[in-house]
Amino acid sequence: MADRQKQGITIEGLRKRYGSGETAVDALKGVDMAVSPGEVVGLIGPSGSGKSTLLKCLGAVIEPTAGRMTLGDDVIYDGKWKIKDLRALRRDRIGFIFQAPYLIPFLDVTDNVALLPMLAGRSDGESRKRAMELLEALDVGHRASAMPSQLSGGEQQRVAIARALANRPPVILADEPTAPLDSERALSVISILNDMAKQYETAIIVVTHDEKIIPTFRRIYHIRDGKTEETAGEGRSLEFKQTRQPEEETA
Repeated sequence: MADRQKQGITIEGLRKRYGSGETAVDALKGVDMAVSPGEVVGLIGPSGSGKSTLLKCLGAVIEPTAGRMTLGDDVIYDGKWKIKDLRALRRDRIGFIFQAPYLIPFLDVTDNVALLPMLAGRSDGESRKRAMELLEALDVGHRASAMPSQLSGGEQQRVAIARALANRPPVILADEPTAPLDSERALSVISILNDMAKQYETAIIVVTHDEKIIPTFRRIYHIRDGKTEETAGEGRSLEFKQTRQPEEETA
């Protein structure tokens, strides 16, 4: 298996057809995309363009109809799945960040982040140590014992990012991660994702409609009618100083 820290993701000619015969719908019509380790790219497009279908294929949630997907040196799909245990693939090698944090309400912050490594077979102590390292790196270490309901919206999203990084996945799929946040917190989240991508050599794909963050991407994939087109982004520098959220603020 290739070194997880040196992997990116490549897709070639990816297609997805729903249904058959006259009622068939081609949601993806030959999508090509490549994201290198340490890179954050944007994926944008109108409703119905195929973004959700593409994200589900990349996350091994649904099976493509044709094409090829490679994670580092490992072919994970080539006309059919090449990985037997898709649940382990999603758990260990693909991180997910959603529009809503989806933290487990009855677990504290540390346990929310440590749960995935524990499920992957790591010890309780190792999992909690990894969780604390990430929480400190994301400036929410001081909230390690808090319950999700006690966190601000920005803090919850930082914990969700820590959870996505917990198993050191080579790829993170972020679906509208800044949609519920104001401008300051949205730029904070993107700044964090860029820092984490570089630090952990993670390839990150951000699906977004958020005009506040689109200028920060160096590369953007536009998806229209099931096909992608790559363009250069502005790559605007994030001259943004992250500040700790007030503890009394709640989501």
